[in-house]
Amino acid sequence: MSVAVLPSYLRFCWLLLVVFLSACSKQPDTASIAQTGVILAYGDSLTKGVGADKSQSYPAHLAQALGVKVINQGISGETSAEGLARLEGILQAERPDLVILTHGGNDLLKKLPVAKLKANLQSMIALCQTYQAQVVLVGVPKPALMLSPLPVYEELAEQYELVAELDILSDLLGENAMKSDAVHLNGAGYKAFADALAEKITVY
Repeated sequence: MSVAVLPSYLRFCWLLLVVFLSACSKQPDTASIAQTGVILAYGDSLTKGVGADKSQSYPAHLAQALGVKVINQGISGETSAEGLARLEGILQAERPDLVILTHGGNDLLKKLPVAKLKANLQSMIALCQTYQAQVVLVGVPKPALMLSPLPVYEELAEQYELVAELDILSDLLGENAMKSDAVHLNGAGYKAFADALAEKITVY
C-alpha cells in the first residue's frame, strides 16, 4: 500500500516518523571556517596532485575557490598507517581549523585489511578533533570495474557526525576525461574535486 492511500491518521503518523528521523540525524551538511582560518589537505597522491601540475592540485584549486589558506600535505604512496604516524606532528605545527581527510587508496591497492584502514581513519579523526580541527571526510573507492566508495567512509561519517563527500572520487575516476590514469585525476578532475569540496565548506 502506498503512502498516498493510507488512512489519514496513518499518513500523519508516517510524516511524523519521517520528521523525527530527520531531526535525529546530527551529521552536518557543511563545515564553517573563518576567512583567516587554515585548511589542511591531508592524504596521499590524490591530495598531492599526481597526474597534474602542482598548481592544478585540488588544494590549489580549493584555496582559489574559497580564498583561504590551504596547506597541501599529500604524500604519494602513503598508507593510512603512515598517515596516522605523521599526522600529530603536522597538527602541532600547522594548527589547522579544518582537515580534509582523503586517505585509504593505497591500503586498498595493496589489499591491506579494511578493518585496519578503518581503525587508522578513526584514530586520525579523533586526533584532529583533539586539536579542535573540524574534519571533512572524503570517500575513497575500491579499485573495481564499477567504482563506489568503501562503506567504512559512510560509517565513520555517521559515527563521528562529520561533513563528508563520499561519491565525488568514484564519479570522477569513472570518467576518462577527468583522470590521468586509473587511480589519479588530471587537472580538470582536480578542479572538479575542489569544486565539490568547496560546496561543503562555508567561509565567513
